[in-house]
Amino acid sequence: MYLKHISEIKEEVVDMGKKTTIQWLITDKNAGAQNYFMRRFVIKPGGEIFKHAHNWEHEIYCLQGEGIIGVGDKEYTMKKDMFVYVPPGVEHWYRNESDEDWVFLCIIPKPKQK
Repeated sequence: MYLKHISEIKEEVVDMGKKTTIQWLITDKNAGAQNYFMRRFVIKPGGEIFKHAHNWEHEIYCLQGEGIIGVGDKEYTMKKDMFVYVPPGVEHWYRNESDEDWVFLCIIPKPKQK
């Protein structure tokens, strides 16, 4: 069992973006998660996460605000209570053009150990 409040989790700056932070809510290190990690992102107004791709899938759920998510060669507006699946290997990016924070959860498979 692992139960925490968001205020107990360190907020870190996202290197591949601007005006964006991440909190690693559930991982193998803090909760003993064996299969999936849960992360919380906050993209401030004017912030973004630059184009990138991974060899793993993402499941994203919007908690607050709205933003633009780019997947492949298209862009979509994502708002509160919307969710999206990003397949592995597909280029994607995020941008907040609104006046409020865009907050979302992102679930990914546990990274494989090298």
